[in-house]
Amino acid sequence: MSTYDWDLIERLLHEVQNSAGHSFTPRPYAEQHAAALAAAGQPVGDLDHLKTRACEYEKILFERGYIESRPEEDGGNGENFVLTERGSRLLSLIDSSIPGVEHPRQVLDEQDDALDEATFEQVATKAQIA
Repeated sequence: MSTYDWDLIERLLHEVQNSAGHSFTPRPYAEQHAAALAAAGQPVGDLDHLKTRACEYEKILFERGYIESRPEEDGGNGENFVLTERGSRLLSLIDSSIPGVEHPRQVLDEQDDALDEATFEQVATKAQIA
């Protein structure tokens, strides 16, 4: 069973939304995420591991169709992304600014691999998760 750091993935997806005109850099985003955790009094763990995980998540999100290269006419520079429809749905499920986000995250955590494309499509369409 794959478990994911939904807070870190949420951070990366928000950064994808804001990446027009500049490169997407997951390692500094992981550092910022760690600083936010520390400021909130939460444990950070190994920062190098967090940075590595952020790079792994970037690869997974890209390969599995949650993000794609940003078109040049939309500020793409070959090193930044946009959310796909699937990525937008994932963000809406895990966005911590939306009340009740705990339930969708729990349902995702119960899957063998929640970011597997077929698994995500099946889970995301369930009315009780949304």
